[in-house]
Amino acid sequence: MVYSLAASTLTVAAPLGCDAGPAEGVEPAATASRRPSGVLVTGADEEMLVLEVTEANRVVVRLPRVEVGQGVTTAVAMMIAEELDARLADVDIPLADARAKGNQFTGGSSSVRSLYGPARELAALARAKLVTAAARRWNLPARSLRTRDTKVVAPDGRSATFGSLTASAARITRPSVSSKPKPASRHRLIGRPTTRIDARDIVTGKAEYAGDLAVAGAKPTVVARPPTLGGKLLSVDSRAARAMPGVHAVVRIAGGVAVVAESFHHAFQARDALRITWAPGPLVSLSDAAIRSRLRAAVPRLGNPPRGSVQTEGEFEFAFVSHAPMEVLTAVADVRAGHAEIWFSSQTPMDARESIASAVGLPAAKVKVHVVRGGGSFGRRLNHDAAIEAALISKAAGRPVKLMWSRADDIRHGRMRPASHHRIRASRIQGRVVAFAHAMASVSESHPGRGLSAQGHVGDGGTQALTPASGPLPSDSGLYNFGRVSGDSGSVGLAIPLGAWRSVDSGTMRTAEEIIVDEVARSLGKDPVAFRRATLRNKAVKAVLDKVAAAGDWGRTLPAGQAQGVAVHEEYGSCVACLVEIDATDPKNPRVTKVVMAADVGTAVNPRGLEAQLMGAAIDGISTVLRAGLHIDRGAVRESSYADFHYARQRHAPLRFEAHIMPSRREPGGAGELGVPAAAGAVANAYARATGSRPRRFPLDF
Repeated sequence: MVYSLAASTLTVAAPLGCDAGPAEGVEPAATASRRPSGVLVTGADEEMLVLEVTEANRVVVRLPRVEVGQGVTTAVAMMIAEELDARLADVDIPLADARAKGNQFTGGSSSVRSLYGPARELAALARAKLVTAAARRWNLPARSLRTRDTKVVAPDGRSATFGSLTASAARITRPSVSSKPKPASRHRLIGRPTTRIDARDIVTGKAEYAGDLAVAGAKPTVVARPPTLGGKLLSVDSRAARAMPGVHAVVRIAGGVAVVAESFHHAFQARDALRITWAPGPLVSLSDAAIRSRLRAAVPRLGNPPRGSVQTEGEFEFAFVSHAPMEVLTAVADVRAGHAEIWFSSQTPMDARESIASAVGLPAAKVKVHVVRGGGSFGRRLNHDAAIEAALISKAAGRPVKLMWSRADDIRHGRMRPASHHRIRASRIQGRVVAFAHAMASVSESHPGRGLSAQGHVGDGGTQALTPASGPLPSDSGLYNFGRVSGDSGSVGLAIPLGAWRSVDSGTMRTAEEIIVDEVARSLGKDPVAFRRATLRNKAVKAVLDKVAAAGDWGRTLPAGQAQGVAVHEEYGSCVACLVEIDATDPKNPRVTKVVMAADVGTAVNPRGLEAQLMGAAIDGISTVLRAGLHIDRGAVRESSYADFHYARQRHAPLRFEAHIMPSRREPGGAGELGVPAAAGAVANAYARATGSRPRRFPLDF
């Protein structure tokens, strides 16, 4: 449904999640929609995507999603500009504040998919109204007019900007021309590689993040945290800290002791001057080896293989992994007696608003959440730990604060991808896989969340890690012709803060499965690409596999210690293949030298943005397979910065990267998380072939 709103300028709106056809002036019914991540969202049809054409000839769409570097603002601007025939430079995509109803969830690779229809329908209706307004002004047939460059043009060369027509277009109820979106054959912008609309602002420092905001009176704030996960504050001597220059307040909170100061330099100095006694957290007796042992024991048994079959089996371990976005968690909070105002980057601002209101003891209607762009996320900003903490500190200190979690804060006390253990068995008879079983266990949180309540106890900190609970494990039975496909899962409950990490469960499950696929091919004496081609069900997956094999020169001769690896993945209505070349001449210091990826995501709104997503996925695969993970030592996270959390640097990046976007006129599928499992699987398979080993623990340097 697309309809007009009463306004002095042309303003049209569409509810997201509505499958009904366009109809002006009809109020949509509330429904419930389930996002791919498993988060249930009710009343989704009450969420409005609103487009306004201003008198200054700007096209403004306040986006109910967050920009965290994935390029969603550019993609939406392209959709709007395409249907309006507006200049991309004339389209503004500010981020919407948290709303009372609807769905503002950014995740599950769902943003472009959910916005593609509504955004184009909005712009098409606006275009029809603007053309009709110009036709009435000039007394010309509407069908004789054209739109381009944010204006309407007559056959005789006359033109009028959209801004000059917006007031009259707002009064039109029935356009004289079609308000249907263009067919794909007429697209001139959608599908064309396009530079991000915010690229210049980002590289010049003009783009504003939470740490850049100048909120009146908000003072820099940091928190002293316990040395172990879940440690408790027993006592604090803050006299020396309070006496230091530039210190405004020292506040005890459930998670530690907060220092509010004139600058972050002053705040960190005062934090380090605090004399604190801590009680150890509940995991103080636990380290990696014990966690791995518990996970192994929690994996359900696979059951009996088919009679007369030959087995290819493997057990795989994946470590905890930090999100570690480049921008550390930052939130500005101003909590007063009757209201609160918070500024931060959130993938779940509506949930955050409710949680913050509960924490500070205010009605949700009295809490305003401003959504700010984020400098990376990878799932970290699904949770709002820092915002809740900032609100509580502001309330206790009686003043606005700008809270920053240091890198060490987030790595040692923030969310992480859960560790997991996988057991996989492929059963074959006469050279054909007739059964494929995958059982796994992952760490789950043994308490409801990590947010801080007003009473100082642990409370809901937002969307929890989307890890499987005990029970049947949905398996990707449609990917390969592997006969009977089965799965099961278990869990180990630990008081560890977890969060959905890019590609969630697929990043570990599918990586392990693609390793086993390679090992089955090897046991049958078959080429890994040829074996996949012979067993894949989906023609689109075969096509992306063929593309990387051809573009990457699969099978070419490489020196000893070097090899190629390949993997595929299908999810979010999309599919991807990845070919990797690795130099493992020194097995302890392998280097990925080349990555070739091919993706079929339906309509790729911005192929340049998709290429960037695939490039990021390749780095994630390289990092989590070869180098990057978190150790738990006696209840504490050992790593604290990029110095010891070994995410790939420039020297670890492939010397050559190629991304091939398959042509398609299908509506968009998901892309943001798609490439991670294929990239990780390809890196692992390349390493195995280069070294003649069977890697089982990831990252390999653990």
